[in-house]
Amino acid sequence: MKNTSPTPHRSRREFIKDIGRFTAASALAGVSIPHVHAAASNTIRLALIGCGGRGSGAAVNAFDSPNGPVKMVVMADIFEDRLLRSHKILSEKYPQNMDVPPERRFTGFDAWRKAIDSLKPGDVAMLTGYAGFRPGQLEYAVQKGVNVFMEKSFAADPVGVRRVIKAGEVAEKKNLKIAAGLQCRHSVNRHELMRRINAGELGDIQLIRAYRMQPCGRLPKRPETEKDLHWQVRKFTHFFWVSGGLYAEMNIHQIDEICWLKGAYPVTAHGVGGRAFGSTDCGQGLDSYSIEFTFPDGTKAYDVVRWLPNCYNEFATFVHGTKCAAQFSGPSHIGTVHTYKDHRCERDNIAWKADAEPFTPWEAQWNNLLDAIRKDKPFNEAKRAALSNLADIMGRAAVHMGKVVTWDEAMASDFQFCPNIDNLTNDSPPPVQADANGFYPVPVPGKWKEL
Repeated sequence: MKNTSPTPHRSRREFIKDIGRFTAASALAGVSIPHVHAAASNTIRLALIGCGGRGSGAAVNAFDSPNGPVKMVVMADIFEDRLLRSHKILSEKYPQNMDVPPERRFTGFDAWRKAIDSLKPGDVAMLTGYAGFRPGQLEYAVQKGVNVFMEKSFAADPVGVRRVIKAGEVAEKKNLKIAAGLQCRHSVNRHELMRRINAGELGDIQLIRAYRMQPCGRLPKRPETEKDLHWQVRKFTHFFWVSGGLYAEMNIHQIDEICWLKGAYPVTAHGVGGRAFGSTDCGQGLDSYSIEFTFPDGTKAYDVVRWLPNCYNEFATFVHGTKCAAQFSGPSHIGTVHTYKDHRCERDNIAWKADAEPFTPWEAQWNNLLDAIRKDKPFNEAKRAALSNLADIMGRAAVHMGKVVTWDEAMASDFQFCPNIDNLTNDSPPPVQADANGFYPVPVPGKWKEL
């Protein structure tokens, strides 16, 4: 396939950088409106709910798809400044795809409801904000008969996972399309390697190794001028109730790849993690995680994470069979896929190497979703995404609690980081409190509970 995008292979990471360079100063109107209607009957209408880098990048992937046309008709975000920045840059770069006047821009903690109410059945709600809010937003969109694109991750805790599964089941009965932001599932190179694995080219799978080792920023002390609730939401990867934490947010891709390669979900997880001595990070997460997953047949998979600077970096997934090994994923989730002659995973030992992909995984995901909507083909990734999310939560909980966590235990757990998350308002107290020195609670194995 030839990439017909006007800016081929422009990644969302590049677009996110652009967004930060723009500011705006106009006011927004936050009033309810009737259903919106696009100019052309074949135009698929979008509502962007979560206007940060991920959401704006997803909009670009939708705009660039050869399976358009699409048009953005509604935007919503908790924060006005984020919405304004996104609207400005999207309007400047894609004016033909933007039709979002002030009366269809919503801000605040209830903005997502207003945005979904502004759509009609068959439109697409892009749920690209924070994982903690995702289950409630998905439920509401499905209730309204709206198709969904939802970014990863999908829930912060087991209760949220079960809500996503249930909403997915309701959506299936309504013939709604749901895309989940595990874009690597749409990589043609990975599908080719899966074909080779299923054909026996690697032999029986014995071990999977996934790595996400790269520097990530720490959380500074909250400025006195910043409202604590807003601070926690804006710095979402540092707070479990908002996002599930940096590990859950980032490594769901690696965990999903592991589960895909095994064709199963783990029965147990255990691991270790910690913080660097003298850490000045005020957030809740750890600096490192090393997790062992065990599958029903007894084979193992490992996910190794380190967020510290000036250390060895690795961003890849490897799979080992009884005959040889293969690389399944490369830096930034690109389709770096090849097999090795044996188990030595080095460039000079490659047996077969996939060509460059015609579309990035992000582009391919939107191409497939829009194609499914136009041709009314089955397309519902909710349950699979939620189950990978649960495996992700298992690994995080095992490290944080210092215990072996089982799949059944995680699935049955009634633990919630923020039980009232669907009904937060601007005046709600923050779900977690910092100590006198500005540090928020950090997991202590043997004492911490999150299942």
